[in-house]
Amino acid sequence: MRAVVLAAVLVAFGGLSPQGALGCVNPPRPSTLLPATVTSVIDGDTVRVRLSGSAPERVRLLGIDTPEVHDSAKMRRDVRRSGRSKEAVRALGLLAARFTTLHLDGRAVGLELDVQPRDVYGRLLAYVWLDDGTLFNMLILREGYAQVLTVPPNVRYADLFLACQQEARVQGRGLWGR
Repeated sequence: MRAVVLAAVLVAFGGLSPQGALGCVNPPRPSTLLPATVTSVIDGDTVRVRLSGSAPERVRLLGIDTPEVHDSAKMRRDVRRSGRSKEAVRALGLLAARFTTLHLDGRAVGLELDVQPRDVYGRLLAYVWLDDGTLFNMLILREGYAQVLTVPPNVRYADLFLACQQEARVQGRGLWGR
């Protein structure tokens, strides 16, 4: 009975989702990460990095999707799905890209891989950890500049990411407030 009451209190105050998963709380930073430096931001969910001793890599952030900035098939899908104009989608994409630039551009980060290390375009797929222990993929969702995009088998933080997206939506943060 105590556990049920505690769970109800945590749900009411945002500590747990009704399904029982933890809320939007930064997970512990893994002890083994690939050290990298972000050399540029392509858009809200894609960056270029330099891994020590290797050529630059394009990295697609796992578990998230941001509005498109560049004219592409994805831009056309975003326009169709959202019902917004191409200009409106691009403006939202630029807000997400600015958020990513503010937090990642020129910074040393740690990259965490999941089951599948690369996508069909050859990009490295990763969770990006800041030096202070913050999981950036979670941060951009919590602040409302991305939506969850879960592509199995890379699902390590799927429940956490859904909780962060829900929190951002309820609070009207970032793109959810526009």
